[in-house]
Amino acid sequence: MRWLVGWCGASASAARDIQPLGAQLLWEGPDPLWAVGDWRSDEIRLVYADGDTHLAVFGYCGADDATLRRSLVSARAGALRQLTTWPGDYTAIARFGRRTVIPADLAGTRPVFHADWAGGSAYATAALPLADLTEAQLDVAHLAALLAAPESPEALGTGTPYRGVHRVPQGHALMLREGGSRDVVGYEPTAPLVVAAPPVEREAAVAGVRDALVEAVRTRLAAPRHAPARDAGPVPGMGPADRRAARLGPEPAPGVGADLSGGSASATLALLAAGLPGMPGTVFGTGATQAGERLLAVTFNDLTAGGIARAAELERARAIAENPRLHHVVVAAGDEALPYADLENGPLTDEPGPSLITAARHRHRLAAGSADHLVGHGARQVLDAHPARLADLLLDRRRRHLLRPATALAKASGGGGRAMLVPFTLYRAARRLARTPYPEGLSSAALALRNTIEGPDDDAPHADGALGASLAALAWCRPGPAARWLTGEALAEVSIRLEAAAARPRSASASSRPGEQRARAVLARHAADHRVFEQAAEVRHQRLHAPFYDNQVVRACQALPESLRVQPGARADVLRAVLEGAGVRELPPGWGATTHASHAESVRAGLRANIGELVNLFDAPLLADAGLIEARVVRKALRAAAQGERLPLDGLAELVSTEVWLRRLLTRRGSCWTAEGNHDPRAVTSGVTL
Repeated sequence: MRWLVGWCGASASAARDIQPLGAQLLWEGPDPLWAVGDWRSDEIRLVYADGDTHLAVFGYCGADDATLRRSLVSARAGALRQLTTWPGDYTAIARFGRRTVIPADLAGTRPVFHADWAGGSAYATAALPLADLTEAQLDVAHLAALLAAPESPEALGTGTPYRGVHRVPQGHALMLREGGSRDVVGYEPTAPLVVAAPPVEREAAVAGVRDALVEAVRTRLAAPRHAPARDAGPVPGMGPADRRAARLGPEPAPGVGADLSGGSASATLALLAAGLPGMPGTVFGTGATQAGERLLAVTFNDLTAGGIARAAELERARAIAENPRLHHVVVAAGDEALPYADLENGPLTDEPGPSLITAARHRHRLAAGSADHLVGHGARQVLDAHPARLADLLLDRRRRHLLRPATALAKASGGGGRAMLVPFTLYRAARRLARTPYPEGLSSAALALRNTIEGPDDDAPHADGALGASLAALAWCRPGPAARWLTGEALAEVSIRLEAAAARPRSASASSRPGEQRARAVLARHAADHRVFEQAAEVRHQRLHAPFYDNQVVRACQALPESLRVQPGARADVLRAVLEGAGVRELPPGWGATTHASHAESVRAGLRANIGELVNLFDAPLLADAGLIEARVVRKALRAAAQGERLPLDGLAELVSTEVWLRRLLTRRGSCWTAEGNHDPRAVTSGVTL
């Protein structure tokens, strides 16, 4: 795991001899900054402006040094958004004398955490090092909120699983000053609540997504050399060929790779990176791949989850990989790569997340990939319409745009009289949400959590299928899939959090449009789990790239009209237009089809294959010691799901992953820090009580 850590305003006596283990010091003085982990030299750039104005950029950034300096000057004057507008995926840390500014990204894959320490504030891009530094206890209430309402920022707040360690919200920046003062400010422009943003024409919006995606891929795979400035320090940039030649030791295949399994988003990135049309790299000028070098395209073939849908996906991958610019590799896997396999092994991630149950599966696939590997994570969250956006259309008096999604849901519900009622049912639910004030929506969610204490309403109408999921999502806030298995005390505590949030006055920058707010919360949730995925499935010397989470790509996707988003197949249409703009027009039949069915099938197969280990995991679970679940209830649910009973599998995945994470945390020994003299911070687990 790679992370950054520093502090501002801490007392000199407390900070004199302490430093993170295996760290590279980048800034000295009373407000130091360290980079910890196996950072590549091209992933760290230092830029110095006039006087005591410094900028450090970590990750893959497409701006040249001159652009960075201009943005740094603007940020010093207060335009913090300038530090987030470059192509790529990065963390920027700016220092203006004794003032430090660290923006978090718009999605949440590049978070910023902070905590009080030694009379000042410590900050990091990971929560666990700060928990070690401050000897933080485990925050059981936050874990309860994470399980009961994972997509509700009102329940989660700015907390983390560690008491006293806080997360900077997406789209905000942490500002630290000498003397220990600390502020969290938003950097995105806001409009009054009653004013909706002017719509963008469909063609212009799709062109913006295309340009942002092409630039995101170019930034990672065709990064130009950056000559270091005279005062920029000893960290010059390197091109992809330089870093491929410089790597030593066991590692994935050198070069650039991408997934052809997983859907249209990853296939889009693979085709863009291959540099079509023309010779490899001609889309990007100097090219992402060298002359004669082909992009490594990986398809994951799950031998345990066959079926028509899976066969069609493999056939589409083979058709795309017939292009001579792609070298196709099919990774076949059996029971050893099913979800829930090999849970006893794996690294301790910064936080829990559902990706922990599929980490072994992903490592099996990624081990066959390249040193720089593109994945399509985040595309569904930034391109698709959250069902609550239907309420936004009603607020704009654009009722006719509900016709096509309602018709598609009616077809998915099957024939008969029920299908005829789907459009009316959907319209009524969207209208109810559009007319529900935000505080009332939170209070309803709190009431739903308290009602869950008496047991979930399994006989509720439309509980299954696409229509049921859409109707459940038409709310300001809703319980998570694991809430049905939590104890009454845990649910009551989370409901109190929601009631308190409903009673607080809303900030002027908060959106009054439920679709916008719900889509932003879902994006943050999935981005946080992608970060867990990166840490849990990490392959040595490999870098995973998820361009759909980039700031500029997120901004471009946010400009897509809601009327376009809500149409069936909108994501595939946008990605097809992106490829056509890059010169790729021939795609196999069925391209853009969803892959949810095969994923659910593999999850259920993994549950059946590992049911013995999972039941043993909950013989004496730490979650029960913390008062969050009753072990007997969860064991019964696991057995029922393995036997085919219709239960929310994603809820069980969250319970299992949280239990696995807790066990790894409490068996951990050591600390992220080293100290001399009387300073000896313990590991976060040394004083944890449940």
